[in-house]
Amino acid sequence: MTSGYTSLSSEELVAVCANSGDEAAWEEFVKRFQPMIARTVLRTARRFVPPPRYLLDDLIQETFLKLCGDDCLVLRRFQSRHKDSIFGYLASVAASVVLDHFKFRRARKRNENKTEPISEQIWIDVPTARRHSPVAIEDRILLRQIDELLCKLFQGEQLIRNRTIFWLHNREGMTASAIASIPSIGLNTKGVESTLRRMTLMIQNHMGTTP
Repeated sequence: MTSGYTSLSSEELVAVCANSGDEAAWEEFVKRFQPMIARTVLRTARRFVPPPRYLLDDLIQETFLKLCGDDCLVLRRFQSRHKDSIFGYLASVAASVVLDHFKFRRARKRNENKTEPISEQIWIDVPTARRHSPVAIEDRILLRQIDELLCKLFQGEQLIRNRTIFWLHNREGMTASAIASIPSIGLNTKGVESTLRRMTLMIQNHMGTTP
């Protein structure tokens, strides 16, 4: 029975899972998408802390619960815009779960008067280039400079949101619409696009580069 679902496209498989409780279809869903969801959870969680395995497992499980919740509402909302766009959509859902987790944890720490510098709370591992080459070293320095500049240009919740948007787009390759689908971002697609343009111009102006 499961073999019948392996021949489906990703979008077709998601449609089956969204509209039925077929166990074999969900087994194929987990097999096909779990590795990508796990990678997204790991990359996003690393921005905050070196995540222990139990936390990663919990966040992956929470992502699947979100996909299944409310009669698979999240899956039923998916609209394919291009081939394999489901992967970007599911990545945005996984990132949303992780961001919401740490946002809640920060809020709880504030209530307990145990605050941390924002620069240590989020995106502590700035996107890195490949190591062990002069070009990689130069790229790594540039990325660090960009991140430090973002910390100077923005403050508080705006810093957290804008850094998240910037690196999700420029490192993870997420589109503005995918980023806008993350509830904690709080912007629509045009708002994300505008934020990215504004940050790019600000970075270029401060670093003396030509737009």
